[in-house]
This record gives sequence, C-alpha cells and structure tokens, in this order.
Amino acid sequence: MSFLTKTPTHNNPVLVEVCVDSVESSRAAFEAGADRLEVCASLAVGGGTTPSQGLVKAIQSLFPRTPLMVMIRPRVGDFVYSEDDLDVMKFDIRNFKTMGIKGFVFGVLTEIGDIDVHRTASLVQEALPLEVTFHRAFDMSNDLEAALLAIQEIKGITRILTSGGKPKAPDGASTLRNLVKLSKSVIIMPGSGINNETIDIILPILPLNLPREIHMSGGGWSDGRSEVDPKAGMGMGASEEHAADVWKTYKHSVELVRNRIDFLEDNDA
Repeated sequence: MSFLTKTPTHNNPVLVEVCVDSVESSRAAFEAGADRLEVCASLAVGGGTTPSQGLVKAIQSLFPRTPLMVMIRPRVGDFVYSEDDLDVMKFDIRNFKTMGIKGFVFGVLTEIGDIDVHRTASLVQEALPLEVTFHRAFDMSNDLEAALLAIQEIKGITRILTSGGKPKAPDGASTLRNLVKLSKSVIIMPGSGINNETIDIILPILPLNLPREIHMSGGGWSDGRSEVDPKAGMGMGASEEHAADVWKTYKHSVELVRNRIDFLEDNDA
C-alpha cells in the first residue's frame, strides 16, 4: 500500500486519527491510510463508550503497528461521573494498560459544566505513562478558554479533541484557531464534521509548534445483514429509523481526506 511507504514532504506531517467501533471499520481505516485509531463501542449512540477487550485485541492482531487510543466512558449521557462510574473507569484503564495500547480517551466535568480537575487527574494518574486525550466533553464545558487552562494544569494530558464548541469543527474554526494560539503544551486536535470538503478549512488552523493531528470517523449507516425486517418498537437499534442498520467507517471517505491532506502538503512543501 502506497501510504505505508510515503515519504512526508512536510517536516510536521498531519496525523489522521479515525474512530472505529468494529474490526470491519478498523480495516477500512487502516487500508485508507489512518495513522492512529480511536477504539470505541457504539459510536452512533451518544458518541461511543468503552470497547471490549476482545475488540481491541482483535484489532491489534490484525494491525499490530497501528497505535490504538481506547475510549474510557462507562455510559452515554453527561460527563459528570459518580464514584461508582470512576471505579469502573479506573478498572478498565488498569486492564487495558496491560494490552500494549498507545493511550486513553476520556474526560470529566463538574455539575456546573467546568473541567473536573480532581477527578480527571485521578484518571490520568491511572493512565500514565500512556497518552491521554481529553475528549469532546471539552466542548460541553461552559468556557473553552478556561477549560483549556484547567486541562493544561493537569500533568499528563497529551491532547484535546474538540470541535471548537460547535457540533462540527468547520463551524468552530475561529474558536479552534484561538485555542491553538492559547495552548502551550497540549495538542489541539480538531474533530467532528471533517471530510474531504472541509479539511481545507481545518488544515491551516493546525499548530506549527506542536504535532498536527485531525480526528474523523468517515462513517455512516449501512444495511445490516439480516434478511428479516426488524419488529417495530423493539428498541434494539440506535433508533427506530436505524433499527437494523450498522454504523461503519467507509474506506473511501477516509481515503479522500488522506489524499487531500497529502495533496495540500505536497503543494505547500
């Protein structure tokens, strides 16, 4: 595959992280040129939760050189966690740490929408020395600049995944640009709504003094394998509309972004 041997033309090449929740999606992302995978469960339901160890192990066995970031989120809903929730999260971190992954993805907020520094720091301590991404709980906080300052005070957080406080990163471009300027040590990784039509908006925002990274899913709904129509109202799918559908990453969607980045970088070199 050509992307495995491509020589970067930029001295700070753009890393493409793709979030996946199945072996099939991980294969599509890998073959499309993803540099790193974020592994979750049930991406289409509330943004994903902690995956099984079986899924992580299966992906590792297929793509042993691909770095994996593992989502630690015990449930969908808000990011205000009880002590029971935190115990589950710490237990999952300890178990995944033995599996040779790259790091973890999590985030904790207070009841009033600030970064919960104490509880986040306790999770970071469990995760170290592995990498930590503070996920889009960041975008749910009250004040993004204050949230960035709080996260930078927590030693051990590598990056923040953010859409700039908007549903889609291109719509939060001005805020993302400001966060990149304010960040002294934490990588600002734009994510949500990034595709081949929007990457041109995102690329100029990325920092020059820190690693440049973007996050995407390249995903969508696909027909399930069942030949039987789902029974109405049974609640087994993400919604009634997608009761028998499966969320998956599309190789072509990731490829288009990877190729567009490479084209822009080649012409900027």
